[in-house]
Amino acid sequence: MLDLISIELYKIFKKWRTYIGFIALGVLVPLIHIAMVLEGKNTINFMTRNIQESFVFVGNLLNTYLISYIILTSLAIHIPFLITLVAGDLLAGEATSGTYRLLITRPISRTKLIIVKFIAGWIYTNLLVLWLAFLSLVVGYFIFGTGELLIIDGQMIVIFERTDVLWRFLLAYGFATLGMTAVASLAFLFSSLVENSIGPIISTMAIIIVFVILSAIQVEFFQNIKPYFFTTHIMSWRLFFEDPLDLKEIFKSAANLLAHIVVFFGLTLFIFKKKDILS
Repeated sequence: MLDLISIELYKIFKKWRTYIGFIALGVLVPLIHIAMVLEGKNTINFMTRNIQESFVFVGNLLNTYLISYIILTSLAIHIPFLITLVAGDLLAGEATSGTYRLLITRPISRTKLIIVKFIAGWIYTNLLVLWLAFLSLVVGYFIFGTGELLIIDGQMIVIFERTDVLWRFLLAYGFATLGMTAVASLAFLFSSLVENSIGPIISTMAIIIVFVILSAIQVEFFQNIKPYFFTTHIMSWRLFFEDPLDLKEIFKSAANLLAHIVVFFGLTLFIFKKKDILS
């Protein structure tokens, strides 16, 4: 199994599109760092403009924790597109290159083949989120240092001590990986239906956009079904920055994402086992 996963990872990382996500984050995050070095104080003033008369802020508020929170908030909705570039090609790419016949000549079942490709896609997803975490937290640490994390959400103000922040980010990035895995699973499903990777990429992003739009429409029907959309729970990593933690909501969101991953993977396996790949 490990040898098969290694082969699939090699096939993933020998394609140039695999590096688009890493390059994009490698450019965007440093640009945000540069912008915050130049205009960070103005950003802090803008964030706290409504409460400056009531509170006096001391310490290093412009720190790697605040920058990382802003980056994660800004990019979490855009990273799915980078994920689909690879996940949507896992099976469709084999169809495009005509290598299905070669694959099934190996002593490997279709079930194991799907599992191996899914694990390889999951590893890529984890590496991309880990790269984001490295650029945000580690690189940001040497630029901005650490400090208290100030979060202003509507009328609520939460300030976390610097010793109470890092573990929240680690769990938040872990939860973000779960959300991105759900996206990758959907793209993987579409990849089993077509013979061109463009279709899965467009279809996955179209569904995400539609669900996000429906969730934003203030109509009772859409608001009632909103909790069942996996897109609703992709941003639930924010729950780790509430005090106290709402463990019930965290587990509910995690269960929703896991359920979608299982369903998407199950459908992919069912479709691929029935798929005519010999003609």
